[in-house]
Amino acid sequence: MKVAVYCGAATGHNPIYAEAAKELASWLVHKNLDVIYGGGSVGLMGVLADTILEQGGKIIGVMPDFLIEREIAHDQLTELISAPNMAERKQIMIDRSNVCIALPGGPGTLEEIAEAISWARIGQSDNVCVFYNVNHYYDALRDFYQKMRDEGFLSEKDFARIAFVDHLDAIEPFVNSLPPQEIRTYK
Repeated sequence: MKVAVYCGAATGHNPIYAEAAKELASWLVHKNLDVIYGGGSVGLMGVLADTILEQGGKIIGVMPDFLIEREIAHDQLTELISAPNMAERKQIMIDRSNVCIALPGGPGTLEEIAEAISWARIGQSDNVCVFYNVNHYYDALRDFYQKMRDEGFLSEKDFARIAFVDHLDAIEPFVNSLPPQEIRTYK
C-alpha cells in the first residue's frame, strides 16, 4: 500500500488527536508502507512526520511553493516535493498513493479527502479513502455520506468504498476486501 495522509496544520484542543497521529505513524512504519503527506512541520502534520522519522520510517512531503516560502515545510523529510499550487499538490499525492487516510483536520483536510473520493468515483484514480474517526470526529460526516446514499446522490457501491474506522487494524482488511473501482456511468 502507498498511503496519502491528510491531516490538520493544527493539533486541535484535545490531545487525543496528536496521540492518534502518533499511532497512525507507528502503524505506517510497522507496516513498512510508503507515506506521502502535505509536507508541514506544524500541527498533526508535524506530529505524523516527526513520529515516522523518529521510528526510522520514510515520508515524502508535497507542499506548494507559497507554503514553503512561509517556512512551514518540514526540513527532515525523506523527500520534499515542491508544487506550484494546491491543485498540483493534490494531484501528486493522489498519483503516488492508492489509499488516502484522513486524520482529524480542518477545511483543507476535508477538501482534500472529499476530492480524492470524488476523483475515484469518476475514474480519475482508484484510491480507497479512509477516515480515521478518532474521538467520533467524523461521525457527522459519515451520517452525511449515508444521507447522500439514502437520497440517491451516492451509489451504494461508491459508499461502500469509503471507510470510517475507529481502529487502525480495520484499515488493511477494508482495503483488501474491495473489488476494483468501477468507473461511474451516467443514465
